Amino acid sequence: MIKIAFVNQRYGLEVNGGSEYYTRVMAEHLKDSYEVEVLTTKAVDYVTWANYYKHDEEIINDILVKRFSVEKERNSEEFSVLNQSLLKRRNHTDQEEQAWFDAQGPLASQLIQYVREHKDEYDVFVFVTYLYYLTVMAMPEVADKAVLIPTAHDEPYIYFSRYKRIFTIPKAIVYLTDEEKAFVNNQFCNQHIKNAVMGVGIDVPKRVSPSEFTEKYNLEQYITYVGRIDESKGCKWLFQYFEEYKKRNPNNELKLVLMGKTVLKIPKNPEIISLGFVSEDEKFSGIAGAKSLILPSEFESLSISVLEAMALSIPVIVNGRCEVLKGHCEKSNGGLYYKNYYEFEGCLEFVQNNVEVYEQMRNNAKQYVEKNFKWNVIIDKFKNIVDFVIRDQAI
Repeated sequence: MIKIAFVNQRYGLEVNGGSEYYTRVMAEHLKDSYEVEVLTTKAVDYVTWANYYKHDEEIINDILVKRFSVEKERNSEEFSVLNQSLLKRRNHTDQEEQAWFDAQGPLASQLIQYVREHKDEYDVFVFVTYLYYLTVMAMPEVADKAVLIPTAHDEPYIYFSRYKRIFTIPKAIVYLTDEEKAFVNNQFCNQHIKNAVMGVGIDVPKRVSPSEFTEKYNLEQYITYVGRIDESKGCKWLFQYFEEYKKRNPNNELKLVLMGKTVLKIPKNPEIISLGFVSEDEKFSGIAGAKSLILPSEFESLSISVLEAMALSIPVIVNGRCEVLKGHCEKSNGGLYYKNYYEFEGCLEFVQNNVEVYEQMRNNAKQYVEKNFKWNVIIDKFKNIVDFVIRDQAI
């Protein structure tokens, strides 16, 4: 049987992150067709990369996971100084960028060595996300059998010189959206590399109970944010905008419900309710009971939470500065986007006060996911990429 290794910086049921979740669900849906393993670190926290998992190997949902120790935790203060230094200018030496990759982490040289020494045991290596140390250091070792899933977007780091090589050496590339492909092709002129555009299949639990969720937390009208509560995800601006909205509309009972790991300090405001990290069932029930799911992030390559909301017929409100999120709204007619506070306020008012159009948006959102994000379509496209990589090696 064809053997595939997924490489990602973190992996586990406890891990909260878009690319990490994507890696897990892809691995689990491919395990019936291939022998699938995951190569990852023992870290669960991307801020420090501290070793959390104890065992070198474990089975998670029938997938063999091989974990490697992180040799050096990230020093946040030192990394911040280095990061700011490089972001102030476009031109860096290779040594400066290597220092950044090392500091950014996760520094796991044993994983790199494992890939180098065992590459002949695998038919295909799948690297998920372009940004981190593991992809930068390990993918060149197996470029002739590598599939890169970059999850790329327009951010300062992608302009580092080293990434020109990373985006031009894999045997194939999987893009999550048309917008991501267009951006990467424009940046790296790598249209010649075999590629496919596919998102991810969206699974919704058979039993979703919004009424249980709203009763449990004594909620009525609310919008919800799902994911890591972090400034890099736009949460700082979300809090400012929502608090301003409540000041300008004091009689409006709309609340903001947060579900996800907290990295950013949350305002002490009874209108903003943080539930922390919740179970998958509770997450879906919380989304299903919301008036809308909101995603303020400016940097997204797909956004599974947006697609999960749409699958539940919940319209979304997103940051219009993110072309991918804006694209979901425009292609589906199942969401709204904003670029400033007044547009944000207009979005909230619209979903609350336009009943007929809101119901049509609900239908549009669900149809968009059913048409574009079915697992059978995704898996068939991925199998074609795997077949290409293997055939090309045989020539």
